[in-house]
Amino acid sequence: MKSILTPLGPKADKDTVRRHNLSLVLRAVRDEGESGEATRAGVAARVGLTRAAVSSLVEQLMDSGFLTESGKTFSGQAGRPGTALKVARTGPAGLGVEINIDYVSVCVVDLAGTGRVRQTEHLDNRGAPAEEVLPRAAAIAARTLDSAREQELRPVGAALALPGLVSGGAVRQAPNLGWNEVPAQDLFGDALAALRPGLGVLPVASENEANLAALAELWFGGLGDVRSFLYLTGEIGVGGALVLNGELLRGAHGFAGEIGHVMVDPDGPECRCGSRGCLEQYAGQNALLRAAGVQGAGGGSGVLELERRARAGDRRAVAAVAEAGRMLGRVVSGAVNLVDPDAVVLGGIYRGLMPWLSPPADEELTGRVVSGLWSPGSGRLRASSVAGDAARGAAALVVQDVLDDPVAYAEPSGG
Repeated sequence: MKSILTPLGPKADKDTVRRHNLSLVLRAVRDEGESGEATRAGVAARVGLTRAAVSSLVEQLMDSGFLTESGKTFSGQAGRPGTALKVARTGPAGLGVEINIDYVSVCVVDLAGTGRVRQTEHLDNRGAPAEEVLPRAAAIAARTLDSAREQELRPVGAALALPGLVSGGAVRQAPNLGWNEVPAQDLFGDALAALRPGLGVLPVASENEANLAALAELWFGGLGDVRSFLYLTGEIGVGGALVLNGELLRGAHGFAGEIGHVMVDPDGPECRCGSRGCLEQYAGQNALLRAAGVQGAGGGSGVLELERRARAGDRRAVAAVAEAGRMLGRVVSGAVNLVDPDAVVLGGIYRGLMPWLSPPADEELTGRVVSGLWSPGSGRLRASSVAGDAARGAAALVVQDVLDDPVAYAEPSGG
């Protein structure tokens, strides 16, 4: 039998090894800072390098503006106290831009993952051409970058969170926006560069918004030890993402997770994607508001009115949310049977509707998950945290690149 060999990369030289170790130390300080104080000795123990090697790497990271140190910290063990290390609150950062159906949200995240600047504008982007929406988003991003500069933050890249099928820098299809084959990265990047003459071109990446919301939940949410989960976000449409063992599953072409277009009923209502009976026609925002009889209040105000009516015990509102929960449970049970995640996380508009949405969804999951491991109230069906939003996930995606190779993002000489 013929063996299949994986091509080997070039041998790592001293520079490559040092760059790798700089990343290890920077990540270790960042992670230790989340739970306490990091010291050179603690970092050395964590990454498996000598104290002398870590000290050299720390000095380089401080000289480049990635780390700071302050005071003395006592470990309770013999030896001299060490200085406390932290990732810098200034310098390299990430810019995240979420373009959704009825709003644009932009944020800047620092190396610690902290959201430092946020600007959100509620805009009706349905039916608006991409050539109008993306420059408008770039204008919001430019103002956000100005605010970041005032805090001595230096965003080194931008990431777009976009609804629909996203690959190769383009929105291949976004039914609820009416976009097809839109070169989103180029349109946004050109508009942003035109607004910031003389400040250089900011690299732009793009990803599906549900994927980035799921990554934000993984990195900043309250999942604890959960590393495999299915994430659903309810907006105008229904987005989905799958994280397995801490890694986002993108699929062969980057289109994994389009659970909103899983068919519930072949004879159901026509969907904007061209099919019939898709899940979002039963559990999307418009479907929910219509079923609940909430009229004349679109976007966030409509959802708030739906929540208010449900809390007041309005029968029609409660029944509409419960039916959406049942449909979600039926579709999600198939995904649970297929990939066996530890949890299902509901975000977007679903977070505030959980008291009425989750019991019928849980009931469907209990009856349909074949492993028998699903039971109502088990905690496997949970609301997303407030930290798990797509704009923050997009900004953090840029920060991950910095943490992977800090040398590539050091402040240019004389900058």
